[in-house]
Amino acid sequence: MSATVRPAAEALLPVYRRFPVCIVAGEGCELIADDGTRYLDFVAGISVNLLGYNHPVLRRALERAAETGVLHTSNLYRTIPGEELAAELVERSFASHVFFCNSGAEANEGAFKFARRAAVGPEQREIVALKGSFHGRTFAALAATDRPPYREPFLPLVPGIRIVDPGHQAELERAITRRRTAAVIVEPVQGEGGVNVMPDALLQDLREMCSEAGAALIFDEIQCGLGRTGTLFAYQQTGVVPDLVTLAKGLGGGLPMGAVLVNETIAASVQPGDHATTFGGGPFVASLALAQLGVLSEPGFLAAVRQKGEWLGTRLAVLAARHDSVVAVRGRGLMWGIELEDAAQPVVERALERGLLVISAGPTVIRLLPPLTITREELARGVELLESCL
Repeated sequence: MSATVRPAAEALLPVYRRFPVCIVAGEGCELIADDGTRYLDFVAGISVNLLGYNHPVLRRALERAAETGVLHTSNLYRTIPGEELAAELVERSFASHVFFCNSGAEANEGAFKFARRAAVGPEQREIVALKGSFHGRTFAALAATDRPPYREPFLPLVPGIRIVDPGHQAELERAITRRRTAAVIVEPVQGEGGVNVMPDALLQDLREMCSEAGAALIFDEIQCGLGRTGTLFAYQQTGVVPDLVTLAKGLGGGLPMGAVLVNETIAASVQPGDHATTFGGGPFVASLALAQLGVLSEPGFLAAVRQKGEWLGTRLAVLAARHDSVVAVRGRGLMWGIELEDAAQPVVERALERGLLVISAGPTVIRLLPPLTITREELARGVELLESCL
């Protein structure tokens, strides 16, 4: 009796609700499906494909890296690309050292460990996160994530992590104490939580409270960092210098890569054996990341992101004024959310039918994350298509 042959897609564990589109190619800010349909991409692989598709800098970097024949060595041996990438990130940030890993959740898990390692008091072990946050799906990162549907099937989660309301000063002051707090983690712009821009005043208050409590301040810039908000790092617009910054998504230019940037105080507490990874910072992915960072760091490139972001914000405000179904628009740079009175998913599906890729951020928010290379004309076309779906 012959075995039943299943479609290849059915072999994947069904943890995703996928759109009925199979992508086979990309060019610029468009993705191309197997039936030839072209889609204007306002998702960018969820803030991953910062330079769009088939970018010449990334293509050349891939070719050069492949020519070496060395895709992986482990971290038992030195390789040049990872060291150069770390040096560039240190040069362009507050950090003194960098730890490379493979994803955003891993970066946040590493940041929690480093913060606890650096804690002075023996009881300073608690991590404080904020309401509306999303920090990942591994057990500690999930414990710091304010999404009950994600959390409840997997209780109990890692203890020692509490979520507080950033809008209640008294609650924050009670939660962040010298006796028990090792770190506070915050997204400068909450992505999954609805594209909520954290007020600079709040971030400055958190900096002050952490300094008084001897706690580390962690900025999760996994979705909002690396030029997305118009500066290389989101913290650079806030007047706040954190102790650690976590990066991932766009860092590897489309390949899996995460990083934890730490200051000298945190770095001095970490010893060999405290943390590790097999693949983190490998020569192939680091080569691609280094080439991309060169583009992202150019002042003219970042200025263009800010200009396009200002135009997009103004255009979305006009859209909101014309449609009663739009409750609010909010964002920074090329990271925007459109909050609707009703569910966002039907709008997302109508946009797909009309050749525009967008995603939601929670039940009622449409999230816009186009490649940073997008043109003003493409932004205008995308907004027109989106407005036709409201």
